[in-house]
Amino acid sequence: MSLKRQFGRLFIARPHLINWALALAILALPVVVWLDLMAITDQSLRRQGKTLDAVLDTVRGYYSRNVVARLDAEAPTLATHDYHDRNGAIPIPATMSIELGEEIADRGLNVSYRFASDFPFAGRQAVTLTPAEQRALEQYRTGATDPMLFFRNEQAGLFSHNLTMVTPVVMEETCVSCHNSHPDSTKTDWQVGDIRGIQSYNIGQQVATSLLSFSHLLLYMLIVGGLGILFALHQLRLAQRFRKISEELTSNNEFLAGISMKISRYLSPQVYRSIFSGEKDASISTERKKLTVFFSDIKDFTQTAETLQPEELTALLNEYFTEMSTIAARHGATIDKFIGDAIVAFFGDPETLGTAEDARACVRMALEMQERLAELEQEWRARGIDRPFRARIGINTGYCNVGNFGSEARMDYTIIGAEANLAARLEAAAEPGGIVMSHETYAHVRDFVAAEPMPPMQFKGITRDVHPYAIAPGRAGNLPPTETSTDGKSLTVHLDRLDEATRSQLQALLDKPAKG
Repeated sequence: MSLKRQFGRLFIARPHLINWALALAILALPVVVWLDLMAITDQSLRRQGKTLDAVLDTVRGYYSRNVVARLDAEAPTLATHDYHDRNGAIPIPATMSIELGEEIADRGLNVSYRFASDFPFAGRQAVTLTPAEQRALEQYRTGATDPMLFFRNEQAGLFSHNLTMVTPVVMEETCVSCHNSHPDSTKTDWQVGDIRGIQSYNIGQQVATSLLSFSHLLLYMLIVGGLGILFALHQLRLAQRFRKISEELTSNNEFLAGISMKISRYLSPQVYRSIFSGEKDASISTERKKLTVFFSDIKDFTQTAETLQPEELTALLNEYFTEMSTIAARHGATIDKFIGDAIVAFFGDPETLGTAEDARACVRMALEMQERLAELEQEWRARGIDRPFRARIGINTGYCNVGNFGSEARMDYTIIGAEANLAARLEAAAEPGGIVMSHETYAHVRDFVAAEPMPPMQFKGITRDVHPYAIAPGRAGNLPPTETSTDGKSLTVHLDRLDEATRSQLQALLDKPAKG
C-alpha cells in the first residue's frame, strides 16, 4: 500500500489528527525561529572572534617587525613615512595604517582594511578611491557628521553580500604641524579638523553561510512542506473521490427522478406526495374513515368498442381518462383505479377538508365531468364517432377502510367496504349523462344541487334502505348561481352561472367603495 494511501486512510479514520498537526506546526514555528536566531548569533560571534584574532595577530607581527625590531640604541628613534630607509626609524600612523591594511588583506579574511587619501606624500603610490570611498569623502568634507557611513559594495552578487564601512581621518594638531612642514607633503595648508582621508572597511560573507544558519527553520519547512504535500495529495484524492461520488449521485438522482416521474403516473397526486414526503409508509396498514366515494363507467361501452378499431378505441379511451383525470385533480380527488372503462375515486384521504366539503367537492367534480362530456360528445361526433361515450356516475358518503392492501411484496392503496360498493350500485341506477347520489351525500350539497329523489332501493350487502337522489342528464348546467357553506359563514357566487346583466350589476356593486 502506498504512503499516500496510508496517510489518506489515517486522516479519514482520525480527522482530528489534522487539527493536532496544525496546532503543533503553529507552536513549533516560534521555537524553530528562536533556535535559528541563537545559531545565527553563535556563528556570528565565532566569525567575529576568528577575525579579531587574525587582525590582532597581524598587528602584533607588524609591530614586532617594524617597530620593536627597528629600535636601535645607538641611533635616534624617528617616526617617518620612509622608515625603511633609515636606521632606528619607525612608521608614522598613516604609513602603519596603509601597510597594516595590506597585510590584513593578504591574510584572506572576510574583512579588509585600507587607509586612503587623495593627498598622498610624494613618492608614495597613488591610491584610486572606489566610488563608495569617493562619495563618503565628499560627504565628510561637506559637513557629514555620521561617524560611519555604510555602502553596498559593488562586489556584492546573488550569492554573496559585501558591505563597505567608511570612517573619516580627521587632522589633529600634531598631524597639522607635521604635514604642513614636511617636504614630501603635497598639501601644506592643513588645519585642525580637516578631513585628511578615509578608513575603509570591506566586510563580505557568502549567502550560503547565512542560509545554513537557518538549519532548524529549513528542517521545519522541509517537514511542514512534506506534510503539506501529503495533505494536498490527500485532499486531491478526496476531491476526485467526491467528484466521482457526486457524479454518481447526480446520475442516480436523475435516474430516481425519472423513475419517480414514471411511478407518479400510476398513483394519484395525493398518494404520491404522501409517500415521497414520508407522511405514509409503504407498509400494510389501513384505517377507517368517512369518505365520499365516486364511481363512473361508460354506458354501452362494449357496443361502442365493437364499432371502433382497437387503435381508435385506445386513443378515445385515453382521451376520456385524460379529461376526467384533469378534472379530478383540479377538485382534489384521489383516483383509486381505472377498471376497464370505469373510474373509481374518493375524497377524504390522504387529504381531507372535512366530510361536508369532501362531499361538495366530489359532486362539483361529477357535475363538471358531465358538462365536459357533453362538450366532448359534440367534438367526437364531428370526428365521425357516431356512438360517443356517455358516462353514468354514482356517489356515496360513508365509512370505508382505506390504506395499503396486499402482501409484503406487492400492495395497492385502495378502499374497501359496503359503502364503497354502494357507489358502484348507485352508478348502475343512473341514466347515461346522469348522476345518482345517496342521501348521505345529498344532505351536504342540497343548497346548490337540483336533484330529484328516487324510490328507496335495496342492494345486496346493504341492510338498510337506500334513498338515492338523481341529477337528470342535461341538468348539470342548471345549477344555482350561489352556494352557502355548511356553517353559513361564507357564500360562493359562480359568475359563470349568471346572465350578463346580473354579472354586470354584481361587478358594479363590488367596485363601489365601501362607506365608512
